[in-house]
Amino acid sequence: MRKVIKNGTIVTAADIYKADVLIENEVISAIGDNIPTEDAEVIDAQNCYLFPGGVDPHTHLEMPFGGTVTKDDFETGTMAAAFGGTTTIIDFCLTNKGEPLKEAIATWHAKSENKAVIDYGFHLMIGEVNDAVLQELPTVIKDDGITSFKVFMAYKNVLQADDETLFKTLIAAKELGALVMVHAENGDVIDHLTKKALQQGKTDPIYHALTRPPEMEGEATGRAAAFAGLANSQLYVVHVTCADAVNKIAEARKNGIDIWGETCPQYLVLDQTYLEKPNFEGAKYVWSPPLREKWNQDALWTALRNGELQTIGSDQCSFDFKGQKELGKGDFSKIPNGGPMIEDRFSILFSEGVKKGKISLNQFVDIISTRSAKLFGLYPKKGTIAVGVDADIVIFDPTIERTISAGTHHMAVDYNAFEGMKVTGEPISVLSRGKFVIRDKQFVGKVGAGQYLKRAKYGEMKQVEKNKVFNR
Repeated sequence: MRKVIKNGTIVTAADIYKADVLIENEVISAIGDNIPTEDAEVIDAQNCYLFPGGVDPHTHLEMPFGGTVTKDDFETGTMAAAFGGTTTIIDFCLTNKGEPLKEAIATWHAKSENKAVIDYGFHLMIGEVNDAVLQELPTVIKDDGITSFKVFMAYKNVLQADDETLFKTLIAAKELGALVMVHAENGDVIDHLTKKALQQGKTDPIYHALTRPPEMEGEATGRAAAFAGLANSQLYVVHVTCADAVNKIAEARKNGIDIWGETCPQYLVLDQTYLEKPNFEGAKYVWSPPLREKWNQDALWTALRNGELQTIGSDQCSFDFKGQKELGKGDFSKIPNGGPMIEDRFSILFSEGVKKGKISLNQFVDIISTRSAKLFGLYPKKGTIAVGVDADIVIFDPTIERTISAGTHHMAVDYNAFEGMKVTGEPISVLSRGKFVIRDKQFVGKVGAGQYLKRAKYGEMKQVEKNKVFNR
């Protein structure tokens, strides 16, 4: 059925205006005043914003880690994302050294098919670069539409790749039109500091943060940026937490290096003291990179406002406190790294950013949706409200006040990292390709309705943005 959304205020990365939106055959077919409503379902968005659906570029659903598996799979994780205003996610596909990349991709397809309630794509981890990997990469891009590769500079002896692997990946990505992503921490130094702390009997969760100092995030970020410059390639730094890393990204951008930075809601509103909570509750806040001293939050907000950081991912990686986080009792290094963030990313950025005057409405849309869609080969199909694009729309009430709590969230995990936090603004209804997934704050979608997205190459996206075809 045709749908007409009336009385809402459309907000894109470039514009704010009132207009009707006509949806037909999963796409936006018209935008204008007084669109005829015959044979159409009329949706009243009075006093609400119409945002493009959020694009979360950083999730880990049903991911193995530290002898366990993340609590949220592609069903519960994407459902929670939809409640939070996100209509597209890009999940990280982990690979194993010595095995074909296709095997890892097949594993991730098996995890996600017939489960996701919103659209999704994959990033691909690169743990080694050899002739077999280099021969497979063009096929991965052509057949699977995976145009972003992740390299870990941390987790020594588990996920960490060496500098040669990162540099060769950057060279290959330049030739193939892919975007290289890095987890930027110095894994070798962190490994030494961790062993030293444990030898000294320092086992509590706070030592997870103290053995992963911000200097080592800044160092790794600068090193990766230098490699990107030398390779004349493109780089995306995930989950930036601190001023040290922001400064390295800003410096590299000033020097003409094609580098982008992402932060996450947890780093904008939580700080290192949460790891000091008694009764091992600090373990709930163990993820990598760790939470930082509170003053770093101002540096992150400033970087989002001035464009030195461009996106916000959730880094969704949920583990129950009971039975999973507790695996690290007596040894902080065994606490599964990660937290439940996918549902609250959208609301926190709006409430803490827009409502408190730290970023504008247009910047909000760019950070939460448009920029990720552009960087990862989804724009303009995703990431904006315009004629001809997917009808991924969030009807958002900017006045509702609520308190975040595990008692009301929709993730499968037994705690919420933002428990008790008051936020203003909430998604009321969410459409994915023109169909309601959330309606009046109730799930009305279909498990398995989410489609796998093959993505365009990085260079192709830069050309789309340069032409500005879809700007109003």
